[in-house]
Amino acid sequence: MPKIEWRPWILVSVFSLVLFMITAGTYNALGVVLPNMVKEEGWSWTEAGLGFTLLGAATGGSSFIPPILIRRVGVRVTLLCGTAVMAAGFFCLAETHRALIYFMGTTLCGIGYQMMALIPGTHVLAALFKHRALPFGVYFTSAALGGVAGPFVVFAIMHLSHDHWRMFWIAQMLAAIAVGVLCALVVPGPAALARASQQTDLEVAAEVAAATARPGRPGVYRTLVDWTAREAVRTPQFYVLLAAYFGHLLIGATVASVSVAHLTQRGVTVAVAGTMLSIQALMQTAGRTFGGLIGDLIDPRYLLLVALGSLVVGSWALSVARDYPMMLLYAIGSGVGFGLALLTATVLLLNYYGRKHNLEIFSLTCLIGAVSALGPTIGGTLRDLTGSFTSTFQLFAGVLAVILVAVVFMRPPQRASSHQARIRRFPTRRRR
Repeated sequence: MPKIEWRPWILVSVFSLVLFMITAGTYNALGVVLPNMVKEEGWSWTEAGLGFTLLGAATGGSSFIPPILIRRVGVRVTLLCGTAVMAAGFFCLAETHRALIYFMGTTLCGIGYQMMALIPGTHVLAALFKHRALPFGVYFTSAALGGVAGPFVVFAIMHLSHDHWRMFWIAQMLAAIAVGVLCALVVPGPAALARASQQTDLEVAAEVAAATARPGRPGVYRTLVDWTAREAVRTPQFYVLLAAYFGHLLIGATVASVSVAHLTQRGVTVAVAGTMLSIQALMQTAGRTFGGLIGDLIDPRYLLLVALGSLVVGSWALSVARDYPMMLLYAIGSGVGFGLALLTATVLLLNYYGRKHNLEIFSLTCLIGAVSALGPTIGGTLRDLTGSFTSTFQLFAGVLAVILVAVVFMRPPQRASSHQARIRRFPTRRRR
């Protein structure tokens, strides 16, 4: 049997813990706490949605920061800086008495989220694994599990603190500090990570070259060359994947921020609406687990089509939901779609453009989060204008349908100097 290298999987576990904790304390949790904050502070839903928009915009708009820090000072320092920023954001949310402090808190949490999680995590794991779908599936599944846990953690802490929502943000601040410091202690130093990435690149090149010499039925496309960020942004495939990333964040942020308020307005109790949000996050777990298991066996483009189709159905169902069948359709559709979309878009960027410059390419993709974060603000504005969130989810379903059509016609990028290959996963067990 092949020898199992445990150190990379320990890193998967630690990065997954970080992503779990900060996801549990931000997006879905804020969506559950927000009605209490709006009621106590007397904000409008436009103001409430703007704070959520700033959370998403800061997550996307700050994506240029981690690559700069990682290239200059390494992953460890980047993680520690992100931990400090995240803790400051939670502290602002705990101490907010004005909308300005609320906006500052959500902005800091968004910046800290990016510095602690997505970009450092994908950078390290891509350097350690030649087959990335499974470790990425585990990693992104932890975010979905955090979304499942978030609303229940809110209910538990608010119950223990007699509905004092500020105590929830204090607890999240302490948790962020603990997991951030732990991850910084475990992650390899710059020299060790560079050696590991070089070895991984050699193994990937050897595997793809061997598959090229032994063609079979088509499998997962992977490139032999490392595209630079400048070369990648000149291909239409990059913008299709960018649009897919945009679409899943657009509906994901909006569902997390206003789905509870939308369903309660339609006669659903807060407990049931919050439970549906947790079921939606649980379906994200199922989608990412499924995608991680088969993402190295079939082309992730097909999984992306499933993801976008599920998001269209889920968004439309949420717009009209008030009974259990439609609420479950919303939770399953949007959950599976959101879970698969993030995983497949991330893996496709690596498969199409290589690992060497993925830090910059993926960070450019994450920038779209600054635009997709307008979803909650659009939802809040339409709610104030029309009296409901229904038109918001129907509008977003149409946007996702257009992106789905673009992915149908997408094929791997080509360039004259590249050697392209389709590979299959062959059994690693030796035959006697």
